[in-house]
Amino acid sequence: MKRFLILIIVLLFLVGCGGGEKPAVQEPEKQNVVEPEPEQPNIIEEEPIKIEKLEDNVPREYRNALKSAQNYIDIMAFSEKKLYDQLTSEYGEQYPAEAAQYAIENVIVDYNQEALEAAMQYQEIMPMSDKELFNQLTSEYGEQFTEEQAQYAIDNLPD
Repeated sequence: MKRFLILIIVLLFLVGCGGGEKPAVQEPEKQNVVEPEPEQPNIIEEEPIKIEKLEDNVPREYRNALKSAQNYIDIMAFSEKKLYDQLTSEYGEQYPAEAAQYAIENVIVDYNQEALEAAMQYQEIMPMSDKELFNQLTSEYGEQFTEEQAQYAIDNLPD
């Protein structure tokens, strides 16, 4: 399990370092043309609440934990428990429990779909019976999905 986590961390590091600088693109010059503005009634509009302003109130480490969680979810299938463990593990991200919990509560994820993705990966690599797959998806040493999420995955596996 430790080797698997280390492999994941190394892969994430390599993916993160893979991007380079993009070449500068020269934009065409714009001409300043002044067009008359149409008359508008005097309507006072309230400025919408910006998400960035709300995030300013969130500690940096919490925001970083959320970004890490979203990166993990975008790369591979994670259960809520496994994601939390990865964020707080001494072999993982080492975020404080409060930051990891914030990330878990705010990450954009459908854990049923994550369970289905994990089930599909298992079926592709090492096909197994529904019972064995269910046990793997729910095991504390496996994927740690809830029983409901594992059942959803099995019920929705393509033939």
